[in-house]
Amino acid sequence: MRVVVAGAAGFLGSHLCDRLIARGDEVVGIDNLLTGRMENVAHLFGHERFSFQRHNVSTYVHVPGAVDAVLHFASPASPADFERMPIQILKVGSLGTLHLLGLAKEKGARFFLASTSEVYGDPEVHPQPETYWGNVNPVGPRGVYDEAKRFAEAMTMAYNRFHGVDVRIVRIFNTFGPRMRPDDGRAVSNFLVQALSGKPITVYGDGSQTRSFCYVDDEVRGFLALLDSSYVGPVNIGNPVEYTIRQLAEMAIEVTGSTSEIITQPLPVDDPARRRPDISLAGTLFEWEPEVDLRTGLSRTAAYFREALEGGG
Repeated sequence: MRVVVAGAAGFLGSHLCDRLIARGDEVVGIDNLLTGRMENVAHLFGHERFSFQRHNVSTYVHVPGAVDAVLHFASPASPADFERMPIQILKVGSLGTLHLLGLAKEKGARFFLASTSEVYGDPEVHPQPETYWGNVNPVGPRGVYDEAKRFAEAMTMAYNRFHGVDVRIVRIFNTFGPRMRPDDGRAVSNFLVQALSGKPITVYGDGSQTRSFCYVDDEVRGFLALLDSSYVGPVNIGNPVEYTIRQLAEMAIEVTGSTSEIITQPLPVDDPARRRPDISLAGTLFEWEPEVDLRTGLSRTAAYFREALEGGG
């Protein structure tokens, strides 16, 4: 296939490009480098089946030639980004989705939306199945991301129903691995960087809130299974093993051999108390389940951050 990946230089997008290239597809990567980094895709430059456009998909998107699939992974996606660039997040979720759907419609291509577990908000149903409609505060600081993705899902389904565009929607749960930004404000990157730097590890609240962490290789394998299937979605792709944030902090100390202490700070507004995917649908549809456990994934990610910190990255 010839595949357009928007957000190609980001954490998830770059791993997706790798897997698509590895299986024989041609990839046109698009990224405005707002949060993406060229070093994430630098190894692909010069490859005959990879090309790159520096472009903001919140404006009109043009890709010459035939296109078989358009994958929308363009968006700042960490809690720190919600405060730093709220307008850009809302634009890429609305206008970016509109322009990329327009490209898919023009080319007769399949459209793949990277949505998020954030559409469930602070869930009152646990674990979260795809049939749950969520509990989101639209005017809170997290609302810019939550509502951008909820709107993107609605727009995607409107193009499917009204224009007949072939679409797929994935809901991504906390994903981690190499190429995360050291300063992106997510728990895994925060804890590992703090531990490797010998700084206190900052836990918000009492650390009893839970998350489910999926290693990037497992996540991308789930993306491709959905892309290649005939199911529209949405489909949860995440690891259903639940950990408290304090457990994650303790494991980060263990895998890095750090002597960092754990300190606490007030819980951010609208921070979800629990988050765990019901992945039975993905298992039924394409027999997907995660294979990499949290400790193994953290060790691999810690090795990446150790090299990045030593190299000044």
